[in-house]
Amino acid sequence: MKQLHYSLVDVFTNQPFGGNQLAVFSDARGLTPETMQALAKELNLSESAFVLPAQSAAADYRVRFFTPAIELPMAGHPTIGTAFVLANEGIIPFTEPETTIAFEEGVGVVPVTLSARAGQPDLIRMRQPLPTFGPVFADYEAIAQMLSLDHTLLDTTLPLEVVSCGVPFLFVPLKSLEAIRSIRFRLDVWERVLRDFAAPHVFVFTQEVVHAGSTVHSRMFAPAMGIAEDPATGAASGPLGCYLVRHGQVQPTKVGYSQIVSEQGIELGRPSFVQVKIELDGEHITGVSIGGQCHFMGKGWITLAD
Repeated sequence: MKQLHYSLVDVFTNQPFGGNQLAVFSDARGLTPETMQALAKELNLSESAFVLPAQSAAADYRVRFFTPAIELPMAGHPTIGTAFVLANEGIIPFTEPETTIAFEEGVGVVPVTLSARAGQPDLIRMRQPLPTFGPVFADYEAIAQMLSLDHTLLDTTLPLEVVSCGVPFLFVPLKSLEAIRSIRFRLDVWERVLRDFAAPHVFVFTQEVVHAGSTVHSRMFAPAMGIAEDPATGAASGPLGCYLVRHGQVQPTKVGYSQIVSEQGIELGRPSFVQVKIELDGEHITGVSIGGQCHFMGKGWITLAD
């Protein structure tokens, strides 16, 4: 019998029972992709991460990410959480004030920087691929119907636009907190209008926020990933920052970058805070990174037959 060890961590929070849950298998050598997918489905978290030896000379580790339904080419909170677990378990050398490692993911080599506080990992940041801006979805009425909202609650001064920094999301702007809290996601409408669209994953946001210091209040729905609603979505947060910058909703500092905080998961009782940094050269986006804190929750074992 084979004993598989995993760590459970909450990502994008510094407190228990917040953020987005993640299971990290720190030694996934010998596991087939089919077994990894089955393990992710068994644990039924939004994602599980599997650490393998790097195939690229430019990376320290290879990491594969699975939702209960599919494998992802990259993922935000699992990248942050995997770095935290490897540092917390002493697997990677970790020194103050910062340590940078590189993960080999489906989109290429992803640098991750860990900062320390009192000898423990604190803020962890990952760089994401530069954005690609995809098609605009023209039918506001269909999106409103999918969210069970009156179409007047959507902010039609901004586009329903696809943006990707590795994984494409459709960004949907709403006018108010009241509107975003009233969402009742209709799977039947999603099946009809978005399942075969360029981005079937729906990221809804408003610039009204609950917590001082936040820039936007967000929710994410991804039936195609097997995720009814995600409490924190790092892979969407970089593209969110790019969307907000592109459409003039946040202003850059004098030194050429914009900083954004996305609060998410509040409706699920798992408040999460994702820090986003967009680097700029004039109007051109030259760098995308996201970051946050993690809270260690526990460890477990899964037994598999050889």
